[in-house]
Amino acid sequence: EGVGCMLSEKGPAVTIDRPQLLVKLMEMPNRNWKLIMEQASANMESLYEPNTIKEIIKILKTNNKTCGTIGSIYANQLQTFFLDMLNVYKVYSERISTTIAQQGAVATQLSLVRTMRSAKKEVLRLLITFIDKSGPPESDPKAVSQGFIPPVLDPILGDYHRNIPGARDPEVLTLFTTVVEKLKSQIIGDVPRIMEAVFECTLQMITANFEDFPEHRIRFYEFIRAVNSHCFQALFNIPPEHQKLVVDSVVWAMKHTERNISDTGLNILHELLLNVGKTPNIAQGFYQQYLLALIQDVFAVMTDRLHKSGFKMHATLLRHMFHLVQMNQVTIPLFDPSTATAGQTNPAFLREHISKLLISSFPNLTRSQVAKFVDGMFDVNMDLPTFKTHLRDFLIQLKEFSVEDNSGLFGEEAEAQQRQQMEAQQAYRSAVPGLLKPSEIIDDDL
Repeated sequence: EGVGCMLSEKGPAVTIDRPQLLVKLMEMPNRNWKLIMEQASANMESLYEPNTIKEIIKILKTNNKTCGTIGSIYANQLQTFFLDMLNVYKVYSERISTTIAQQGAVATQLSLVRTMRSAKKEVLRLLITFIDKSGPPESDPKAVSQGFIPPVLDPILGDYHRNIPGARDPEVLTLFTTVVEKLKSQIIGDVPRIMEAVFECTLQMITANFEDFPEHRIRFYEFIRAVNSHCFQALFNIPPEHQKLVVDSVVWAMKHTERNISDTGLNILHELLLNVGKTPNIAQGFYQQYLLALIQDVFAVMTDRLHKSGFKMHATLLRHMFHLVQMNQVTIPLFDPSTATAGQTNPAFLREHISKLLISSFPNLTRSQVAKFVDGMFDVNMDLPTFKTHLRDFLIQLKEFSVEDNSGLFGEEAEAQQRQQMEAQQAYRSAVPGLLKPSEIIDDDL
């Protein structure tokens, strides 16, 4: 790592031959790798020897550490054994799949299978580090997307898709999250293929209940968020049934009882709505299919008493969606024109729909209370703090919230007040000599 850190310097004052020094640095691991590959070409079974697998893991870890410190020039080293590494990944994947097919899910606990899985994980970690550290001139995004990504897709995606849930590595999701975040538009053409391989099978794993596969769950939503942020158009280049699965998965995350998952779902939905609003050729079809259901889902989460910590984002989402309708940015009918009365408009329809929904869901509310609340939801002059107060006042009227601890609804204000108190206390201590420890004093001259 120390030598790699020195070789990472590439300023104008550096006159040494960095690629040549990298070759010398990696001479020993490369020699050991070449020896293993020669033995494997003569006898493939040698790759399944525990000592051989451990040596492969050690070589991959050495490369990972080097790549992490040396940066983009590592592309020169990776090219020397890249295809061999993918072949090793494929060989171990096939052996693991065969063993599981013969012995069932219990095979994942066998010592040899676990060691082979460790080797596969090291391949994935090395690729993650390489993609993350890639950059010009040695590994610019276009070169990486064209030279390194296509050979990776088949062995890694195919293995992930075919395997039983217990044998799927969450590092695969991390790898393609890193690929999307780093390569952005260069990879947009491959995103549908990636999603086809990982999306549905992972969703089945994580939606069976709220507990199993926690690491896959977190990595899955990180991947969805990366695609939404950097390759948004690709979400609408996949089949319509998969598009619906994407929206459904975000709603499911929003309803999750674990706070980091529910917060991630809310943030993804907000970013998705903002991206949809910037894409006219997608927006109206999306609104017609999903907007009404999304409004109901956000209302359901906000009023279930389990997600008070997400109140700020609930308010942000509802304000955004109601104002879209009120400002006539949703031009396609949200209702069925064949059964609607003449002259029906989206704002009028949504008012009536939400009013009926609230009255049926909360019998203790009067019609006048509901009417006043719904009128406020459509008030485009309300900024977010005022809108939050309007929502909060409504929630506290509900019988379900009346006997609850509602401090979660005031979380943002409580944090702001606490921050102000700490700042005031710090200012007071700074003004009195001797109250601050030396370690707490900020010296502007340093």
